[in-house]
Amino acid sequence: MVSPPFQLASSAAAALCCAPGNPHPQQIAPVQRRARLADLDPHYHCSILGTCLGTASLRKLVVRCLPELAQAPDVDIHHEAVHLATAGGAGAKALHKALDEAHAVAIRRFAALDGAALAQAWQQALALGEVPGAYWALLTHAQTTPALRKRAFGDVHMLSHLVGAANRADIRRLQALTQRNADLGEQVERQQLRLQDLAQERQALAERLETQELAPARCSAPAPDVAALQADLAARDQALAHQTGRREAAESQMLAERQAREALQQRVGTALELVDALQAELQALEEQLAAQLEPVAPALRLQDCRIVYVGGRPGSNRSIRAMVQAAGGELVLHDGGIEDRKGLLAAALPRADFAVFPVDCVDHDSMATVKRLCERHQIPFYPVRSASAASFAALLARLADAQHPGPRRCLRHG
Repeated sequence: MVSPPFQLASSAAAALCCAPGNPHPQQIAPVQRRARLADLDPHYHCSILGTCLGTASLRKLVVRCLPELAQAPDVDIHHEAVHLATAGGAGAKALHKALDEAHAVAIRRFAALDGAALAQAWQQALALGEVPGAYWALLTHAQTTPALRKRAFGDVHMLSHLVGAANRADIRRLQALTQRNADLGEQVERQQLRLQDLAQERQALAERLETQELAPARCSAPAPDVAALQADLAARDQALAHQTGRREAAESQMLAERQAREALQQRVGTALELVDALQAELQALEEQLAAQLEPVAPALRLQDCRIVYVGGRPGSNRSIRAMVQAAGGELVLHDGGIEDRKGLLAAALPRADFAVFPVDCVDHDSMATVKRLCERHQIPFYPVRSASAASFAALLARLADAQHPGPRRCLRHG
C-alpha cells in the first residue's frame, strides 16, 4: 500500500490487487509494436500506476482530467487513474506519455532485447532495485509474452511483502539516527562557539597589527613583535578556515541525517498503523474462536442475517463461511467475475442484509459494481483491509459493538 521504494504508499497501505485473471481481449493476438497502457490486461494497471508513477505525478495527471478530485485522498486518485487507464481515451494516453517520459532510459535499454534476454534483463533490474522503469519497459515491450508479464507482475507483488519485514530494522536505525543527530547538533554548537572565539581573537590581532604599522617610529624591516603577530594572525586565519569547513560539513551531514530520520518516522508511523489494525483483527478472531469453542451460544449472533462477500481467496473464504454459519447466518460468495458471472451480483445483493469486500483481493470493476448496487438498494457495504478471516471477524466485532454495546445480537434484526 510506497519517494520510498517503488513509492508504495506507503506505508503498508498500498497493497497490490489480486492476480490477473483471463487475458485482455486485445492481448490475444501478438503485436509488433510496443503495447499501449490501454492495450494491457486491466489487472496490470493497478501495479503499473502504483509502482512506476510517483504519487505527486499521478495526482497532477488525474486532477488535470478530473479537476473535482483536487482535494481527494491518494487512494481515490489511484482508483480514478486505474479507471482512466482501463477506459482508454485521452486519460490513458496522458498516463502512457507520463510513464514513457519518466522511464525513457529503461525503454531504450529494453528495446534492443528479445526472448530470453528480456527475462534476464528483468532479473538484473530486480537485483539492482531498478524496478519501476524496467517493469514499465518490460510490460509494454513488443516481444514480451503473457507468461513473462505474469511473472513480472508476481515479482512486483512479492516485493510489497518485503516492506513489512524491514520495519523493525527501520525502527532501530531511526533510534540510532536520532541519537546521531543530537550528537551532531552538539558538535555544531561547540564549533560555532569556537569560531566566534577565533573571530574575536583575529579581530584583536588585526587591531594590534594596525596599531604597530601606524606607529611613528618605523623601520625598513618589521619589528620582531609585528612579525610574530603577522605569523600568529596567519595561523589563526588558517585555523578559522579549517573550523569553518568542519562546521559546513557537519551541518550538511546533520541535514542529511534529519531528512533520513523524517523518512523513517513516516515509515514507522505507517508500520504502527498496520500493527494496530492487525492487533484488532487478531483480537476479533480470537473472540470468534473462543465463542465457537464455548458450549453455550456464540458471542456473535448473525441469526437470519444474509451477507454477500465479493472477492477474497478460496482458503480464507471457507473459514469465513464457517464463521458465519456457526453464528447462525448465511454467506453468499461471489469471486468478482473470475468464474461467477457479473450478473449474479445484481440478483444477490437486493436480498442481502449487508455486503463485504476485501480491498486487497477484488478488482476495481467489481468494487464499483457493489458500491453502485448497494447505494441503489440502500444496503450497507463494508470494505475490509484484507481477504483474511481475521479482517472479516474484526468487521463483525466492530459492527456488533456499534449497534449493541451490551450483549451482541444479530447485526440487522437485533
